[in-house]
Amino acid sequence: MHAVQSQPRPTAPHSQERYRVINWAEYDAELRARGNLTTWFTAEAIEGWRAEAHSDRGGQPKYSALAIATALTPRAVFRLALRQTEGLIGSILQLLGLDLPVLDHSTLSRRAETLEVPRPRPRRDGEPLHLLVDSTGLKLCGSGEWLLEKHGTKTRRSWRKMHIGMDVDTGQIVAAALTTNDVDDGSQVGPLLDQVAASAVAFTADGAYDQDGVSAAVIERHPEAVVIVPPRSTAVPSETAETAPTQRDRHLQFIAEHGRAASQKASGYTTRARAEAAIGRFKQVIGDGLRSRTDQRRATEVEVAVHALNRMLELGRPISVRIA
Repeated sequence: MHAVQSQPRPTAPHSQERYRVINWAEYDAELRARGNLTTWFTAEAIEGWRAEAHSDRGGQPKYSALAIATALTPRAVFRLALRQTEGLIGSILQLLGLDLPVLDHSTLSRRAETLEVPRPRPRRDGEPLHLLVDSTGLKLCGSGEWLLEKHGTKTRRSWRKMHIGMDVDTGQIVAAALTTNDVDDGSQVGPLLDQVAASAVAFTADGAYDQDGVSAAVIERHPEAVVIVPPRSTAVPSETAETAPTQRDRHLQFIAEHGRAASQKASGYTTRARAEAAIGRFKQVIGDGLRSRTDQRRATEVEVAVHALNRMLELGRPISVRIA
C-alpha cells in the first residue's frame, strides 16, 4: 500500500473477527423485494417511450434510450436472449394495458451499440468517496461454447475482463470498463477514475496495481487522495526516499518496521474485500458470461447489469456490528 496515515503499535495475533447483522428483519424483506416482479410505468416513462424526432438526415429512431435501457435491464437480470426479451416486454405492456410499441430484438441488438446507460445517482454535494478497484474475467457465450461442449475441443475459451470501481460507503459500482483479457489492470485506473464525478479521498486496490502509472493517475485527478496498494515483495524505495519520501516509500518503511499484516490493518487495505464481494454478487445475480456478439454491445451489457445491481442495492443493505 502506498500510504499509511498513522503508525499504531502492532497488535498480537487474534482470532477471526465476527459480525452480526442488526437489521436482519428489514434486510430480509429487502432481499425478497429484489425478486418482486411488480412492474409499473410512470407518466414520464410512458411519454418518453417513443423517441423524439430529430432534424438530421436519415431514418428516425422509433424508441427512446429509456425504452432500450428498460428492455435490456430484465434481459441482464433474468439472462434472456433478445427474442425472449422482446416477448417479456410485450407481455408486460399487454398486462398493463399500455398502448406502446413493443421493441423488436433486432432493434435492441442494434441500439445496444450506442446506448448510454445512466450512471449511479450522485452522492450528496461535496461528499468524497473511498474507491475500491478490482477486475474479473467474464466468459463469452456463443457458438464457440456450444462446439466446446459438443466436441470436447481443447482450445482455450474466449473471455473478456471487467474492471470495476466501487464506493466503499454505498457499495455501489460507480465505474466499470470492459476490455480484452490481455489488458493490464493498471491501465484502466485512469478511465475508471474519469467516470467518477465525486472527489476521492482514498484509492484501494491489490498488488497488481503497484505501478507508478497507477499512483500518477490517481494523484493527477485527486491530489489529496491516499493510495492504498500493497507493494510487491521485491519493491524497493524510490531514489528520493530519504529526502522526499512518497506514499509508497512511507508504506515500505512501515512494513519493514511492523510487518505486512500490521500495515494492511493500519492502512485500511482490508476493506478491499468488499470489491471482491461486489464481483461475487455480480456473478451470482447476473452470471459469469456475456451473451452479446460485439465488444461494444458487451460493454453495454455490463453497464446495464451494473445499473441493475446498483438499483437492487438501493433497496437496502445489511448493517453489521462486530461482536468478537
